[in-house]
Amino acid sequence: MSIINNINKAFDHRIRLGIMSVLMVNEFADFKTLKELLSVTDGNLASHTKALEKVEYIKVEKQFIGRKPNTRYSATPLGKIEFKKHIDALEQLIRKSE
Repeated sequence: MSIINNINKAFDHRIRLGIMSVLMVNEFADFKTLKELLSVTDGNLASHTKALEKVEYIKVEKQFIGRKPNTRYSATPLGKIEFKKHIDALEQLIRKSE
């Protein structure tokens, strides 16, 4: 099997890569936190989180804190497995090209 078979298209955009990186080391992150950490617009973040949610790599929870809506995200078990495979494949590719 080729190394590039484990490079996952769902993570080929820097924003999705950033979202998953944050969620791999944190139990969850809310919309505002992700937006600030990744320096992206509301629309960009919304579209990329939706793409990751569609393939079931992240879970979205909507709630109210006081009267304010709050959306928080967490990596699913499947998302964690697939992201780890993706990172491992990238590392193997880098090592092979040295």
